[in-house]
Amino acid sequence: MQNTKPSSKMFLDIVGELRLMIKAEGIKAGDKLPSERVLAERLQVGRSTVREALRSLELLGLIETRRGEGTYLADFKKHQLVEVLSTFIMQQPKSALDVTDTRAIHEKAAIQTICEDEQKRSLPVWEGLLMKLDEDGGIFREDVIREMIIATDNRLSLKIWFILKRYSKVPFEQMTDGTENDIVRALLMHLMDGSVTEALNAYDRWIEHIKGENEE
Repeated sequence: MQNTKPSSKMFLDIVGELRLMIKAEGIKAGDKLPSERVLAERLQVGRSTVREALRSLELLGLIETRRGEGTYLADFKKHQLVEVLSTFIMQQPKSALDVTDTRAIHEKAAIQTICEDEQKRSLPVWEGLLMKLDEDGGIFREDVIREMIIATDNRLSLKIWFILKRYSKVPFEQMTDGTENDIVRALLMHLMDGSVTEALNAYDRWIEHIKGENEE
């Protein structure tokens, strides 16, 4: 049995290898894909890594899971949004940069929308996030961004952001702490005040902080 290496390959590498395998083996829409176990052995990665890649491909509409039957290649060409997004996301090597830039556009647009709308600025969620930040000493990064986009009431933007997040290298699933808490607190306060420029500046500082963390 081959040894698995769950952290030896980047997520986009796994998605890319799955795509190449589908193309090389001539798997067509409606055809069944190999099981997670088989894919993990062939790609020499952990099953959890394969599962995560498959979940994201399903979110994009590229595959579909049928309970009790397995995973099948979907006819994704019916979905124009999915086709456009997958065209960019699945192309290497510039795709990761495209994903990052496009994700940031949605996040900054959400900040501006909230700041310019008194009702959205007054939503209780911001106080709740601040309270959680103070009481727990940190907050999930994803919670802050997700709630901002939800607050815009733009479901299309939320769906696109969720797809982009899954392919982004930003570790949104981590908790904030230390200096990062101060930056996030400032961002939330500026959101509530409606200070667009200050809120966007705080957002930029936050992203730079995370990037610096990843480079260490």
